[in-house]
Formats: sequence, C-alpha cells, structure tokens
Amino acid sequence: MIKTEELTRKFGDFIAVDHLNLQIVRGEIFGFLGANGAGKTTTIRMLCGLLMPSSGRIWVNNLDVAKEGEKVKKSIGYMSQRFSLYQDLKAKENLEFYAGVYATPRAEAWENTLPLLEQFGLKESLNMRTAELPMGYKQRLSLVCALVHNPPLVILDEPTSGVDPQARREFWQVINQLAFAGKTVLVSTHFMDEAEYCHRVIIMQAGKEVALGPPRELKQRFEVQNMQELFMKVAGGINAKLK
Repeated sequence: MIKTEELTRKFGDFIAVDHLNLQIVRGEIFGFLGANGAGKTTTIRMLCGLLMPSSGRIWVNNLDVAKEGEKVKKSIGYMSQRFSLYQDLKAKENLEFYAGVYATPRAEAWENTLPLLEQFGLKESLNMRTAELPMGYKQRLSLVCALVHNPPLVILDEPTSGVDPQARREFWQVINQLAFAGKTVLVSTHFMDEAEYCHRVIIMQAGKEVALGPPRELKQRFEVQNMQELFMKVAGGINAKLK
C-alpha cells in the first residue's frame, strides 16, 4: 500500500525527515511514534501529497505521489491532528461537504458511513451544529468524514488527542474493524499504550528511524517491559539498533 525510498524533507537547513524507507502492506495498522518535531506529521503530510519531498520517492496504492497526486488523494481518508470540520455547519452538512469533495454520490456516502454513525451514537446528532457537539463527538465525526468515500488507506494524525478513555476505546475498535476489512491504517499517537494495538510501529527521532517492527518483537529485542520504556530507551539516545 505504501512504499518510500530515501524520503527526505528539508526546511532550509533543518532536516525534518531524513532518508526514510518504509514498506507498509494492505490491512496493516502502522503506528508512528516520536516526540514533537521527530518528523511524524511531516512524513504523513508527504504520504498524503500535501507536502512535496525535498528528495526521494513515494508510492501509495501503486501510484507515484509526485506524478499522480490527485489519484492518490482519492485513495486516502485523512483525519488531521487539528479539528478541521466546519463548526457552523450541521454534522450531516459536513458529511455532505466531504462527500462532494471526494465526488461520492450522497446515497453511496450514506451507505459507507451509516454503520459507523450508529456505532458512534452520532445518528441522532446529525442535525446539530458541529460547534455544539462535545469534543469526543467532534472527533468521531471527523473520523466518519474521513471514511465517507470508503478509501483503502486511512491516515489518522493524533486521532484520540483530547478525548476521554471511552472514546479512545471506540476509536481503536473502529481501527481494528477497518484493518480486518482490508484497509491500511496509519496512526500517529503520543499514547504508548495505543502503540501496543498496532501491527508494527516506527519510532522516529530527528527525522530518522530509530526502531521499526512489531511491538512485541521490539520489546523483546530491546529488553523492556512496555512501549513507554522502549520509547525512552531508543529515543533517548541509547545506541541500540535493530538488525
């Protein structure tokens, strides 16, 4: 689903992403971990075609992002780190807007999202102004909007920031359902317990990969008990490298 070769992004003299090589398969939940400024969001923006790399190449769904960017965007459902829906619109109007952006017929968009609206308890809130929804419901609505066109790749940038533990559990139930259905899900998170739910994770530091693999394998290899300890060990400057 995703392949990068020597992916690099510079901002002046600052290297935000440094020669990153990834291969992410269909149906995989892939986690991005790293401190602020590690390069996670910059990488995600390049994968979405929202930011061009300084060098290197990206393929998404067998499409070259540099050459077929518009086709790539139609393959992706993206939920940004910051809440990006229109506050003055009703919840259903935001859904209709996103369906229009992706040229998805209204009936098809409704079919794609109705099960999730019911699961999230949003169906009864569709006629409410988005600004009036509690924060957890706004995040749920953002995720539904990202899925309105039934994309094969879903990218979630800090999807559970600012929501309660119940909402976090609901998000991960949906993420697992998406992967089980064959969708690839990329998740950027600061919650180390959430990293345990990923099939594989990458830990980034200063734009570089410092660890990559399944959480269980990484914990065994670095001789730690949990992902928090792993993160502190590999992102804290200890010279432990995967082979």
